[in-house]
Parts: sequence; structure tokens; C-alpha cells
Amino acid sequence: MGSLNQNVDWLLQIYQSPRSVFGLADIALLTDESDPISLTKKLHYQVGKGNLKNPRKGLYTKPNYDSAALACTLYTPSYLSLDYVLQKEGVIFQYDSTITAVSYLSRAIEIDGWNIKYRKIKDAVLFNTTGIISNPNGINIASKERAFLDMLYLNGAMYFDSINTLNKKTVLDLLPIYESGVLEKRVKKMLKI
Repeated sequence: MGSLNQNVDWLLQIYQSPRSVFGLADIALLTDESDPISLTKKLHYQVGKGNLKNPRKGLYTKPNYDSAALACTLYTPSYLSLDYVLQKEGVIFQYDSTITAVSYLSRAIEIDGWNIKYRKIKDAVLFNTTGIISNPNGINIASKERAFLDMLYLNGAMYFDSINTLNKKTVLDLLPIYESGVLEKRVKKMLKI
């Protein structure tokens, strides 16, 4: 009986977490389970019972997980940016359901019906967390100003539907992260600074 209660307590720890997507190491830390074989067995048992999902090897989720959290957990470090953020913030109007993120690699994948696209950016930009909000639910997301600069840095000249909502001072404060004279000229021309 003690083993059953431990299993319920263990699952409860996962369910009480603000996160909905976990790597194996995340669950080991959360549950204080140090034996990887035992941990994997417990996880697979819970997946079989329908209490957890396993959308990709080494990745476990609550049944109703957040797809944005999946994107941030799949490849780390990464953060949501580009079209995903700019659509939500009303800077671009054309809708696309693809979740876009910036990371150390470029890759397009489909998991559980979600399309996720990663764009590679240089380490100096990726590891600088200025303008990135890290939420306790495991979602790292760029501010609209950071997403705007990421988009211009990675794609060159772009059309934006509504750049008047951007804070020009914040954009200028973030510019040095990219160490790009070309980007700086492009931004100043677009924002008429």
C-alpha cells in the first residue's frame, strides 16, 4: 500500500507544478527521484494509465499541456519569438498557427498536431535574456520589441502591419545585443529615428 501512496504523491507533485511539459531531468528534480530506471518505469506506467502523455522521447506532459511550453522545452535554450509573438502583439496581422521560436538550431517539426519552427540565432543573442520573459510555466517568450529585432535580424527587410505599437526606446536599448550595423540602420530607417 505504501508504494501506491508514493506513486500518487509522486504524480501529485507533477500535477501541482505550474509547468505542463517536462524533460526527464525536470521530473527527477521535481520528485526527488534519483534512479533513472525507476523514474522511467513510473513515467511509462502513468503514460499507460493516461495520467501523462509522452509526445516525444524524453518528454512528458500533463494531458492538457501548453503547446508553447512544448516548444520551449523541446530544444533548450530557446524562446518564443518572431511571427508567434508579433501576431499575438498585433504587429503583424497575417495569421499562421505555427509556433515560432529562436534557438541554437534551425528545424521545423510536427508533434501532436502542433507545427513548431525553430530559427537558429548566434549564441551571443540567444544567451542574452534582455527582453525575454521567463514564466514559471516553462514558457520563455520575447517581448514584441525583441521579437521585432529577431525577425529583422534573421529575415532582413520585412513588412510589418503595425510598428507604431513598438516602444522605440526599448527597441534601441535592445539593438546592441545583435552587434549588427546593418540591423541598426534598417531599424532606424523603419522607425524613423
